[in-house]
Amino acid sequence: MDELPIGPMLAVMALLILWSGLFTAIEAAQQHLLAQRTASRSSDKPVAKLSFPLNSLILCNTLCRALVVVISTLLAIFTWAENGPWAACVGAGAVLLVFADYLPRSLAVRYPDAILALGNTLLRAPLKIIYPAAWLLNGISQLLMRPFARKAKVVQHSEDEAQRERRDDHDQPVCRPHPLSGIHALDNITVNDILVPRSDVDGINLDDPLSDIIEQLRHNKRTRLPVFHSDINQVEAVLNTRQIRHLLPDGSLTMESLLAASHEPYFVPESTPLQLQLLNFHKQQRRLGMVVDEYGEVLGIVTLEDILEEIVGEFESQHSLDNPHIHPQADGRLVIDGAASIRDLNKSLGWHLPSDGPKTLNGLVTEALETIPESAVCLKIGRYRLEILETEDNRVTRVLIWHTTLVPAVI
Repeated sequence: MDELPIGPMLAVMALLILWSGLFTAIEAAQQHLLAQRTASRSSDKPVAKLSFPLNSLILCNTLCRALVVVISTLLAIFTWAENGPWAACVGAGAVLLVFADYLPRSLAVRYPDAILALGNTLLRAPLKIIYPAAWLLNGISQLLMRPFARKAKVVQHSEDEAQRERRDDHDQPVCRPHPLSGIHALDNITVNDILVPRSDVDGINLDDPLSDIIEQLRHNKRTRLPVFHSDINQVEAVLNTRQIRHLLPDGSLTMESLLAASHEPYFVPESTPLQLQLLNFHKQQRRLGMVVDEYGEVLGIVTLEDILEEIVGEFESQHSLDNPHIHPQADGRLVIDGAASIRDLNKSLGWHLPSDGPKTLNGLVTEALETIPESAVCLKIGRYRLEILETEDNRVTRVLIWHTTLVPAVI
């Protein structure tokens, strides 16, 4: 300790505080720009986004602050002996709060675009390199949260169990929802509940050859499509296909005419209530919105037609099987596609599958089993039995489902 290099250690600590302040400012600038974007008018230009994973930024910020505390503790012990740790705790805490938290956040609110551009320039490569470590630590945190998540029960089906459950269910009256309960439930439905997931979104990738884009537009039946570069997170515009449809038969469509028929994207926060978003569509004169989470990541799309369909569906008192994902079987059971929306299934069948987590049947099964299931796996969720019939490309594609009050025929 007599040879402790105080000068270099102070310089290193000052550099770490500077970097921690930069990391905090970048994260705050991203959140501030996202808040501005969700409240912006349709004529506003899309804001910049992080060009590196947020988890890497959080990891680096935490490491910088931890090293500041360690170095300050060593210096304090060297200077004040047994009183050093207390002095280091108070001093380092005060310095970090002022120079690595309060001040950077204030600057981020005042100059968000400049700070985000600086961060993307300086940190894009190094933060992408350390992402595997951040991904591993984030995976550990997700693993620790698993005991607190709701799990479905994996079962081995037997006829005796089904008979017992059938008797139990017949002893209890089946409660069917009153039609008015769906009307009141509209107040609690958000855009996130009815969005089309990004994996199912059909869009125009500007990096594709123009010939492929023309062929895609010829077979497309939608009037509005997102336009992006390589990934939907890099959405540039929304194309009105009706304005360029006359250019498709003879292949005279050019990239300039495609972009001329496009307009700026409209972003919608995932937590926006359904009724409020209906008003926003009318006010903004829009019919399609890109749904984003709190970090600006695109989750999917929502359209005016989706909202109207949801509202009209809530007023319907009779359930129907008019759903292309549902395939009734002769024995009363149902074969359902894994991409089917859980909310649509509940409305079509009058069921009560949990819809507060995953939005599709594939997501519900994967979350329940905590792995990519293989065929012939059977599980129980509430009063419903599910048997995986087919998996493809790490996704559940076909599931056999029946209510426990229904005993499947023995073949």
